[in-house]
Amino acid sequence: MIRPLPLFAALLCAAACTPAQTDGIDPKGKTFDAVAPGEVVTLTGTEPFWTLRIAGTEGLWTTPDNQPGTAFAATRFAGNNGLGFSGTLDGKPLTATLTPGECSDGMSDRVFPYVATIALGGETFEGCGYTDSQPFTGPAAP
Repeated sequence: MIRPLPLFAALLCAAACTPAQTDGIDPKGKTFDAVAPGEVVTLTGTEPFWTLRIAGTEGLWTTPDNQPGTAFAATRFAGNNGLGFSGTLDGKPLTATLTPGECSDGMSDRVFPYVATIALGGETFEGCGYTDSQPFTGPAAP
């Protein structure tokens, strides 16, 4: 699903990547550490179909129209309830977040361990995510 939201990238990071300040929780928060720095992270979505694969400091954005993909430099950042990546893709700012939560792509009968959201330019892409050590469950090739 694509939705244009002008300031979504900044708001997304503010919500998912900054320490929470709630009663009984350390205001400094605990940095999200469920995904090791060396793990490959894959975010994927439908309508339109897209995939973002991040290995180290390199992101690779693929779509049905661009199956070889477009590589870009990705910077990793973590908050207290998720992991984020930022970079520039084809001259547009990109911010991707991965937050814990069971996720379905609505098409494949797969269950993913993370919810994925990408802000690219003025568009928002919603989908699911997984890592090398935390894969999806369900059919490998639906």
